[in-house]
Amino acid sequence: MYGDRETVRRILTESGDTWAVVGLSNNESRAAYGVARVLQRFGKRVVPVHPKAETVHGEPGYASLADVPFDVDVVDVFVNAEHAGAIADEAVAKGARAVWFQLGVVDEAAYERTRAAGLDMVMDRCPAIELPRLG
Repeated sequence: MYGDRETVRRILTESGDTWAVVGLSNNESRAAYGVARVLQRFGKRVVPVHPKAETVHGEPGYASLADVPFDVDVVDVFVNAEHAGAIADEAVAKGARAVWFQLGVVDEAAYERTRAAGLDMVMDRCPAIELPRLG
């Protein structure tokens, strides 16, 4: 398991409320769309990051993490595992406090690099599943 219960809790409750959701677009059939809505219901500000840079759930989008003109606390990654490591590295460079790789997104080398840089990280989990478990 990539992210113990305490790390999951810390990211969801202490890492901050601005979440960049990489891969979020207006495609309602994609998991990122529904998960972003859940994050908003739990008080998180969702920042869409997608090449289309669409406004999603009322928040303006950006084409890349580097294009976001303000700090983000958590980077939630909805891209294929082969691209996820580069996003984790961008999150470190951006000064994020944590990185969250969604269900099915696993890159052990990225996990090690991100943790070594001092960030909390969870892989292969979903915050929309974990948030309600906090009680």
